[in-house]
Amino acid sequence: MCGICGELRFDGVMPELGVIRRMLDRLARRGPDHEGSWSDGALAFGHRRLSIIDLSQRASQPMVDPDLGLALVFNGTIYNYPELRAQLIAKGHRFFSDGDTEVILKSYAEWGEACVERLLGMFAFAIWDMRARRLFLARDRMGIKPLYFSRTPASLRFASNTQALLAAGDVDTRLDPVALHHHFTLHAVVPAPHTILRGVRKLPPAHTLTIEADGRERLNRYWTLNAQRPAAPRSEAEWQEAILEALRRSVDRRLRISDVPVGVLLSGGLDSSLLVALLAEAGAKGLQTFTVGFEDQPEEKGSEFEYSDPVAERYATWHHKFQVPNDQVLTRLPEAVDQMAEPMVAQDAVAFYLLSEQVSRHVKVVQSGQGADEVFGGYFWYPRMAAEPTTLSPVERFRRHYFDRDHDEFADMLAPPYVGEDHTSALIEGRLAEIGADEYIDAVLRLDVTTLIVDDPVKRVDNMTMAWGLEARVPFLDHELVELAAAMPPELKLGSGGKHVLKNIARGRVPDAVIDRPKGYFPVPALKFVRGAFVDFMRGILDSQACLERGLYRREYVERLLAEPEAHFTRIQGSKLWHLALLELWLQRMGIGASV
Repeated sequence: MCGICGELRFDGVMPELGVIRRMLDRLARRGPDHEGSWSDGALAFGHRRLSIIDLSQRASQPMVDPDLGLALVFNGTIYNYPELRAQLIAKGHRFFSDGDTEVILKSYAEWGEACVERLLGMFAFAIWDMRARRLFLARDRMGIKPLYFSRTPASLRFASNTQALLAAGDVDTRLDPVALHHHFTLHAVVPAPHTILRGVRKLPPAHTLTIEADGRERLNRYWTLNAQRPAAPRSEAEWQEAILEALRRSVDRRLRISDVPVGVLLSGGLDSSLLVALLAEAGAKGLQTFTVGFEDQPEEKGSEFEYSDPVAERYATWHHKFQVPNDQVLTRLPEAVDQMAEPMVAQDAVAFYLLSEQVSRHVKVVQSGQGADEVFGGYFWYPRMAAEPTTLSPVERFRRHYFDRDHDEFADMLAPPYVGEDHTSALIEGRLAEIGADEYIDAVLRLDVTTLIVDDPVKRVDNMTMAWGLEARVPFLDHELVELAAAMPPELKLGSGGKHVLKNIARGRVPDAVIDRPKGYFPVPALKFVRGAFVDFMRGILDSQACLERGLYRREYVERLLAEPEAHFTRIQGSKLWHLALLELWLQRMGIGASV
């Protein structure tokens, strides 16, 4: 797990070392163990390393193979690298290191751009072909690892976060109207290739991008998710056994492929509790688990210790609990925002940031339960969408239960220069209409798994853990498990109040109280029920001179929210006031001034 960056020039000018230096400085927290850079004519690479596999200097990056004429920078983990390594050795390749990085390099030499189809894991990488003078960028199927880029007529730059590209300079920082519409409609999700800034783009999941020396580009999608039933029907028991076997394999891969200890982020919910149980079955010894809690509000508890404690006790884990007071949430909030590659409104971003700080003092790798709700239908809005009349359009069924605000409210909220068409409805309509889904809810879950989750929980976990040099692994997003679950009948997901098959698998492995409890969320009540000092904080942001000069928001809309901060919630119970304040805070922390 690392931070990567680079520049390819098209204008005959050599890349500036100062540009790579500035980008590396913004990536330092992602890779505290080693720094390296390398250049070859028009191309320069930079790398910050978090040492997880093959801790020796032989596995440091940028990794260069002069015999093959290839150089690589890589962020992520390839879980099937031992098998690929054996295949490549059988084909005559010789290795000078023992980790997964060199396996990617040799795989590209052997199979070319199709090498990504053989990689099982999470990855974002760049390969420079010294002989063809060609740059190859790739991102994993589920978008677990980020890859941003900016382009001018003179060059293309890429990095693991937006901050590095901004530090490099020459970025168009005007706000992207399409991205703004997605941001305020899909709870800060901006699907690739857009970002909130016009001059920053991101490589979509399951895609590669090839750039020639003269600047010509070729984008390729190498994987799609099919959500159709198999030709041979399966019984519920057969589906359950298949899911259990695939989940066991996924958990075991993410335990074994590491040269450092692996812990678990234990929230007290079904997903992370089941991971602890399966890790114990896989033979994990001395397993460390980590839980964070916050102050209660009258409407909601701030911790789930009552659920996480029995799981830790049952499996005799080395359990760490952290209680965070509200004043620390507010004080540390700007730090968490500084680590966001894109603005994120989810209340648990700061929770993950503060938890990761503590966890990083004990381990360098953790498994996390992100993705289970999307893959196995755990959220309350899925059955509500499914129950809507089929006479409604697919996008209307979706909108009623998911959009944070409809287009009319969006237009009422933003200044006229930022208001255009209903971009989000058009996007969702297109994604739901794609072939390869048997039923409406199959299409909804596929959309969530391949698009929406990428730029909400997945990105959030990556940003907040990597801010402390902590690698998060997400077994529920193993693409083979995701493929199997996508083919399963929806009733085996939506049944039992959601995640039916997982609840059956967990029964007997996890305390019944954890399985049968109402769906929980990573609670930070102070950011949900905004009052007191938190309202004052948000008011200060929205009344700041920078916000007023930016002129993004209509003041009458802002004043309406400020007058009743607890009265304006989205369909999935997010604070609309927090949405406005967070985006403005992020723009200010990134040093982005007013522009249209």
